This record gives sequence, C-alpha cells and structure tokens, in this order.
Amino acid sequence: MKRIKLLLFTMLLTSACSDSLLDVKNENTYTDATYFKTKTQFNEAVLATYAVFSHTGMMAREWYFIFDLLANEAERSSALVGTELQLTDYSYTNNNEDIVGLWSSLYRMIFRANLSLKVMETWTPADASEETLKAQYIAEAHWLRGFAYFNLVTNWGRVPLKMTYDESKVNSSPRASVEEVWKVVENEFTLAIPDLPVAYSADQKGRATKGAAIGFLGKTYLFQKKYDLALAELTKLTAAPYTYVLDPSYDHLFSEDNINSPEVIFAVNHVYTTSNTQYYMFGGQEGEDGKTFHTGRAQEYGFNDWENVTISNALVAAHTYADPASGAAGYIDPRAGYTYYGSAANGGDVEYCDFCSTGAIKYPFDFYSNRYRKYEPYEFQKYTEAPMSGINTHVMRYADVLLMIAEAYIEKASPDVAKGIGYVNQVRNRPDVMAKNYTVSVSQSEARTIVRRERRIELAGEQSRWFDLNRWGIAREVLNAEHPEGPGQYPFLDKHILLPIPIAERNSNAELAADVSNDWN
Repeated sequence: MKRIKLLLFTMLLTSACSDSLLDVKNENTYTDATYFKTKTQFNEAVLATYAVFSHTGMMAREWYFIFDLLANEAERSSALVGTELQLTDYSYTNNNEDIVGLWSSLYRMIFRANLSLKVMETWTPADASEETLKAQYIAEAHWLRGFAYFNLVTNWGRVPLKMTYDESKVNSSPRASVEEVWKVVENEFTLAIPDLPVAYSADQKGRATKGAAIGFLGKTYLFQKKYDLALAELTKLTAAPYTYVLDPSYDHLFSEDNINSPEVIFAVNHVYTTSNTQYYMFGGQEGEDGKTFHTGRAQEYGFNDWENVTISNALVAAHTYADPASGAAGYIDPRAGYTYYGSAANGGDVEYCDFCSTGAIKYPFDFYSNRYRKYEPYEFQKYTEAPMSGINTHVMRYADVLLMIAEAYIEKASPDVAKGIGYVNQVRNRPDVMAKNYTVSVSQSEARTIVRRERRIELAGEQSRWFDLNRWGIAREVLNAEHPEGPGQYPFLDKHILLPIPIAERNSNAELAADVSNDWN
C-alpha cells in the first residue's frame, strides 16, 4: 500500500448531547470523552491531526502559492487573480484568505494534537505492543504540534500558546514571546525523538519518523542561530541507524513514486481517488469531497493547463553563475533542465513528453518563455487534465539537511568553511547532476554566497526560500531588487517580514487584538 490512509472526519468538539422531549440521551452522539476507547480510535485521533496537511492554507493548495509567490519563486501570469495576486505584489492584508487559512489550519493541527494527547491519557495498554503504540502516537502528536508552532513563530513571531485541549477551546489568549514559542518548538521535537521509529512499514509511510524529529530539531536550532546545537542534531542523520542518501535521480524526487525516494525525511503524501474529488482542495476538505489527498499544484502551475503562475525570471537567472572551477562567467547549473522548461541558452529543458506514447514534443519557448518543470507530469503526459496530482510535497529531504549542515559550519562562531563547502559539494555530486565542485579554500563571505545560492537552486519551488530570506535577514533588499516598485507592484516593507494577524483572530481574541500594532502584527 503506497501511503497511509488518513481518516478525514470532523471531530465532535463539545460534550453536549441532544435530548428528546422526554429527556432521553441520544446514545448515538459521541464526545471526546466517550469515543476514544481502543487503539484503533487513538490512532484515528493522530491521523486526524495529520489530515490537517490537506486543509486550507496547507499542502493541497495554498501552501505552494503563499511561499512561492512571497519569495518570488513564482510570478503571476495573466490567469492569476484575487487572493494569490495579492501575495505576488505585496498588496495582501489581514483578511487574505490564503494567509487566514494557513493560520487557522496550524492552530487546528495544534487543537487536534492537544486532543490526541488528552484522550491518550485514558489509554491503558493491554500488552507491550500497545505500550509501544501509545508511546509512538504521543510522540507523533508532539511532532505535529512542534511543526505547527515552528511555522507560526517563523511567519508571525509572537503568537498565542495553547498547550492543552482546554486551552485550545478558549478564544482569548495572550501572545507569548518569540523566545517562549521557540522553546516550545524545541521541547516538542525533543519529546518526539525517543519514541518515534526510525522507519515504518510500507503501508505506514508518511508518518513522522525519528529522523523527521531530529531534522526539525536541528532546523529549529539553525533558525535561532544556535549553530553548534544544530550541527549536533543534523549530523546524526548522516550515520547509522539512518540510511538517508541523495536520490540518484533528481527527477525521481518529483515523480508520483517519490514516497520511495531514499532522500525523504518528511513529505506530505498525496493520493488521488475518484473524479468527484478533483476540486476538494477549494475548501471541500472533510466534507463530501474530502476523501482524497491530492494536490492541485501540477494543474495550477502547468503551462499546458491552468498556468496561474510562471517560474520567476530571477530564479531562472540564478541557475547561471560563475564557473566554480575557473571563475569564468556563464556556467549553467545542470539542475536547470530538471527545474524548468526553457531554452538551450538558459539551460532549461527544450522538450517535453519524452515518455509519452506519441514521442517527445519541442517545448514552445517562443510562446511560453520559462515555465516550471518540477512537480509537473509533462514528461509522461501532455496535459494534467484536472487538479489530481499525487506527487508528494517535500517538507524536508536529505539534501536540505546537508545544506543546513553546510550553513551551520560556515556561520558558527568558529567557522569551518572547508567542511561546509564539502557538504555543498556532496549535494552537487548527485549522480544525475554532477555539478562542478567548489574549491574549499574560499572565504567565509564567499562560502555564504555559495551555500545560499545552492539552497536556492537545489530547493527551487519547494517553499524554502521565504524562510531562508527571512532567516538571513535579507528579504527586503533581495525581493525589492527582484520586484522593483512600479505600476502594479507594491514595495516589500519591513512589516512584510511577518505575516499579518488575521482580522478574524483579532475579532475573537481580545487579548491578542490589544497587542497588535499598525493594523498588522
């Protein structure tokens, strides 16, 4: 079985029961206190928390728009309107539906993780195997809660902490300091590590592993510039019992079969079910169209389909840089041809449908210019036909870990630039990429430029750059250079480094509302 079946259901959140005129309790009504009794039902609580990855603002749809457009990984096309258009020109406000959806879903993930932790307090395992399962489910709930708070603190800074089920049911909550939220994130991933398995059976792939917890703990330290602590965690993933390696095929990372890549540390698994579920990602999650888990990215980014966005010109240009060996201008990174369709001059793939029954087709560059190839199925079919992609969304993969290790070595108090560049070169030596290696005898400043460019190219279109630019403190200068202010383009301001607190949250949370400045954050 390719991936875990995520139970998509709406949990009953109150303890109220419907009484008849005779005051007879409706025995068919469940509450959180009466439903969860067996190991199957405790598993359902955890799976319902994973299910939030498909909700509004998350990986089924809005996630890729939010972070690709904000970071200029993607640019608008004529088809892009409304909510997403606001993201690319920085005109969004505190009621932007994509941003509101992201906030709501992250707190829904916290709510469900809190519920999972609460109900499992009542579980008395019948045997040793159930003891192991209980510990695993508790660890998964902590990992999911850590993931949610990681994304809340990196995108909004100070946010409310809701660490129990009862706290999750209270609207008005004050914002904690950034330091307090980071401490929670560290603690959540630390709690998750001991009881998560190193790997799962084939039918359980997609759940958080011990490696995913270690990877995110290391990432948490990196974002706080705790470089030595980051190295202590991230380097664990390069040795036994972990068997992560770079996938020999860059293309395989973005195929329907990428769940079986040896590089995956954590991915959101997508699967398409039936034709009546094609448009579930437009708010149909956990409703009548919710029994699926696919993503609309291939359809929405595809040049032969909806083509709502294009790959940004700046990202294409980044693939051409000075030759790492000779220093001569005009070296084209080999990953260009795996990342976008383009021209021979810029290194993009000049044909598509290489594996179609009708044979390869020349890419019409003069008509389309540059378009995303990554996460698209166009090497195997001419059209996507509908939003039903089953290509999994990478959240963390081994190349990302190697580049985080490289960054930590380059930036730590006593830099080891040579070792950092060595990790960069590991990524460049992927068998079907084999980009020219950098010499290790470079300055710290030069090494910093190298690792930042490497992250941009290797992780292009994987919703990484927004977090990178803000972590490095260069978002404003870089994005204003790539997106100059002018007709139809607002400037990127200091306030844009954090997302606006949704107006609905402010309306329902008086303590938070009193703490918001400039109608933003």
